[in-house]
Amino acid sequence: MSVTVETGTTLAFDRFWRWLKRHPNCILRAGTVDAFLHDQEAFHWHLEEDADRSPVVQLLSGKQLVAEVVLDVRDVLYVEATPEEGGEPGQYLFEVVGGSREEPFPVYHFLLAHGFEEEGGHPTGLKH
Repeated sequence: MSVTVETGTTLAFDRFWRWLKRHPNCILRAGTVDAFLHDQEAFHWHLEEDADRSPVVQLLSGKQLVAEVVLDVRDVLYVEATPEEGGEPGQYLFEVVGGSREEPFPVYHFLLAHGFEEEGGHPTGLKH
């Protein structure tokens, strides 16, 4: 059974992270408020957890580390998925939102080539 998350809905971070680890080749951009990592033809993404179980997003060229973001998810409230405005059709922005419930703000973001779906749903040409 395929489950699709509707536009503007929220996900628990753990659910999003498990799903994202199955879709590293679908990441077009990842980053923080201060830094953006952009996908390139010669690069690939590697997602894992460090010794403290913190999520780690790495951008690699072959075996060479180009950039890395270690996510501090202790204060993460949720992940919000919305279609990317002004981008290519089908692209979705996933914002990892933290802070307090009264004043939440995006702390990390991921732009993907498709929306959140539990099974299948890849546009033609995307490979895992």
